[in-house]
Order: sequence, then C-alpha cells, then structure tokens
Amino acid sequence: MSNVKSNLISIQKNIEKSCVRANRNIKDVTLIAVTKEVSVKRTEEVIQNEILHLGENRPEGLMKKIEAISADVKWHYIGSLQTRKVKSVINEIDYLHSLDRKSLADEIEKRASTVKDCFVQVNVSKEESKHGLSLEEAELFIDELKDYSRIRVVGLMTMAPNTDDDSLIRQVFSDLKKLQTRIAAKQQPHAPCTELSMGMSGDYEIAIEEGATFVRIGTALVGKDKEDE
Repeated sequence: MSNVKSNLISIQKNIEKSCVRANRNIKDVTLIAVTKEVSVKRTEEVIQNEILHLGENRPEGLMKKIEAISADVKWHYIGSLQTRKVKSVINEIDYLHSLDRKSLADEIEKRASTVKDCFVQVNVSKEESKHGLSLEEAELFIDELKDYSRIRVVGLMTMAPNTDDDSLIRQVFSDLKKLQTRIAAKQQPHAPCTELSMGMSGDYEIAIEEGATFVRIGTALVGKDKEDE
C-alpha cells in the first residue's frame, strides 16, 4: 500500500471521528490535498486515490501541475497572492483562499473572466507573521465587496497559531466560526459565506470539531517528495 493511500486511510478515520464528536456529517467536510511540496508524480498518486481537490501556493508550481495533469480536479490557491501575479493565476483556479485586501480584489475584478469563489483570509490570532484581516476588519471588508461582480465570498479562511496549546487553537477556530455565522446570516448575494477553510496537518481534527468545511492537509497526507521538481 502506497504512502498516500495509507496516510489517507488514517486521515479519513480521524475526520470521521471528529465529525462524530461534533455531530456533523462527514460529507460536509472536503479534504484539500496540499501538493505544493511534492512532485507531479506524487500529486497524481493523490488523484488516483480519488482526492480531487488540490492546493498550491505559488503561481509557478500551480502552472506546472496544471500543465502536467489532465484529470478533472479542483484547484485551490492557498498562498498569499501578489497583485501582479493575479493575471496568471485567477482564471486557472477554482478557489482562492487568500483574499485579504482591496488592491487584490480590484485586480481580480479586472482580470477574472468569470465569478471567482474566494475565501477572505482572517488573521484571528493577530500574529505578525501571518497575512489576513482582523476579525473586526473582515466583516466590513466583505460588506464593501458587494459591488465587485467577479468575486463571490464563499467563506472565511484562517491558520491556527503556532502553538501546542489546543485550547488556544480551538478558540481561534471557534472565533472564525462565529464570524462566518454572522456574515452568512446577512444573506448577501455576493457573500453567501457558508464555508470555513481551516485546519492543517497538525490541527484539522480540532478544526472540524469547530466547523471547518475545507481542511488543507499537506505533509500528513502527501509527505515530501520533490524527485521530479
């Protein structure tokens, strides 16, 4: 059994257990395989195991994978996106997980050929090393996107603080869930905001318990394999 397959079995069991603990339907959680650190070969192994949501964080890596892979997959851009790189990326992806400023929204509006599903990135923990809006800024920012015809805010994204304190991680995810619920309740056409992109290899179980609908798992699933990079 391949590394990806055995890893996936373990991860899926953990996802199922987390859903049971939170009284959630496992079908409401989508696993994104973060393939940014691995080769095309390893990425194809992921696809062979029926994981069709793939995450990349660099334009160059994204385009290399898109050119090499013919399978019908959903591409998620999960890294900070420079405004000058929007033109080369935005029409190649299905989801952007890092909308965090007006200048980026302006460029998406200018360059996108269709409505793009975006997550607004929120820096819940207020760490200087992380991108994203504060909880307070995010709601106003989303309200101000109502006149952007090429942007649909499908949800919010955050990254947990770099800590072993599970209670602090849980609080960050819980705070984002509260904001997502509040924004969704407005029922704004441009911002349904029904999704939560949160949880990575070390904390996805907590994220699911707190309401994550997309979890972004890299190393725990695909390892590191750059043999054909």
